[in-house]
This record gives sequence, structure tokens and C-alpha cells, in this order.
Amino acid sequence: MPYPSIQATVAPRARRLTAISGLLGAAALLLPVAATAGAMSTHHHARHETSAQRAETVEMRITMLHTELKITPAEEVNWTPVAQAMRDNEMKMQAMITAKKSEPAHDMDAVEDLKNYEMFNQAHVDGLKTLISSFQVLYMTMPDGQKHVADDVFRKFGHRA
Repeated sequence: MPYPSIQATVAPRARRLTAISGLLGAAALLLPVAATAGAMSTHHHARHETSAQRAETVEMRITMLHTELKITPAEEVNWTPVAQAMRDNEMKMQAMITAKKSEPAHDMDAVEDLKNYEMFNQAHVDGLKTLISSFQVLYMTMPDGQKHVADDVFRKFGHRA
């Protein structure tokens, strides 16, 4: 039975992984990944930052994105919901982490661990949907040149991921 060539098998997979990593990289720019601790296994997304450090990180992301996207004073009305979505998403994620930390510690079995991971990822996806909705309003009001800048910001970020 002939085997497909490695190149024929790997190339589509590599393209998919590159596309997925680009999307996840862009999402990471806008939405902090769940920081899990306490009862959760640390192998998923452990971060050892204080609440103040996480808030500072979100504000730094907001400031960086504002600068890189060249948000004008006229665009502030559409930028404000984007920044607020980023802050809200971080606060929701931190509330989930705090709730998990307050649960009595116990060894989770594989199914519990996967369900926990799913819960944090679903929160991430829900937050991303809110963020996309607000960002889309901003993006649609941008002139074409600025849209190209935004496209480039996200494209380049995805390649760093």
C-alpha cells in the first residue's frame, strides 16, 4: 500500500497550523489567555502575576494597540468599546480564576481537567466574540489606509506567535 509523500501530508497541516496560530496570536493581542491556578492544573495556562500586574498588562495592550492602529480623536467613540471589551474580558477571566482558586484543592481526573479547560476556553471564545463585534464597528469606519495598517498589525502579530 503506497504511503502519501511526507510533503503532501505535512504541507496542508502546516498551512492550517500557521493560519490557526495567526488567529490565536491576534486574539492573544486583544484578549488575555486564561490564567488558571489553584484547583486547576498549571500545565494549561499558568501565569504568576498579581491582579495589578494583569490589569497593567491589559492597559499596556490597549495602549499599544491604540498606537499601532493610529486611532484618531474622531475614532475614539468607536475605540472606547474595544478597549472596554478588553478590560471586561480580563475581569471576567480573573473572576473565574478567583472562583477556581477558592475551591477546595483536589486531584482532578482527566475528564474534570478537560471540562475545566473547556470552561476557560469557552469564556475566551465568548469574550472574543464581544471583542470582534466592537472591533468590527471601529474597523468598518476606518479609511482604507488605516484598515491596511490594522490588517498588518494583526498579520505581523500572528507571525510572532
